[in-house]
Amino acid sequence: MDKKGFIFDLDGVIVDTAKYHFLAWKKLANSIGVDFTETQNEQLKGVSRIRSLEKILEWGNKTLSEDEFNRLMSSKNQDYLNYIDAMDASEILPDVSKTLDFLIENNQAIALGSASKNAKPILKKVSLFEKFEAIVDGNDVSKAKPNPEVFLIGAQLLGLKPENCIVFEDSVAGIQAANTANMLSIGIGEEDVLHEADFIFKDFTEITQEFIEGIISGTTVKQPKNNLSIKN
Repeated sequence: MDKKGFIFDLDGVIVDTAKYHFLAWKKLANSIGVDFTETQNEQLKGVSRIRSLEKILEWGNKTLSEDEFNRLMSSKNQDYLNYIDAMDASEILPDVSKTLDFLIENNQAIALGSASKNAKPILKKVSLFEKFEAIVDGNDVSKAKPNPEVFLIGAQLLGLKPENCIVFEDSVAGIQAANTANMLSIGIGEEDVLHEADFIFKDFTEITQEFIEGIISGTTVKQPKNNLSIKN
């Protein structure tokens, strides 16, 4: 088989840490008198911590001193870390491990491309760290998605051209970043949200080995934008 690079986002793709982000952001927002809903939390997916807090302040029409801003960011991160500290392999989303193992068995390159600054400890907690040839996280990039920097660095570390890379993402910003990088974009989630992706699956249980083999060999081609979803 040809060698391709498969780049995975972390939150919402490999593990569901979005629920922990939601709880931590909600605690922060409520502490400064701002309401925070799950719908708003969706808008923070794939967005940097700084920009996320800025958006919460905008929603609540609040302003903070630089010191208080930094204190709240640190406090939110500590709350989040307390949640993920208890994570284990049971939190890996369905069939993600199966997909990773299939790619490894078929000599494909695997990287992580995440905005999370906690990506490495999370991968270690769920015993997936060793499966990735390259890990690019929030500590390695200066530009947040939808800027493609995180994925372009991932491709570079894998020694592959962007057009030979495939990205699994659950956020609109992540799909846009993959498309801008000229990579094949596979959305994990809802079709009405991720309609800009080349392919969309509800989760990895819908992704067959035949589909992955087709991606590797180049026989699976991008779908027309009005019929993106592949159902197996």
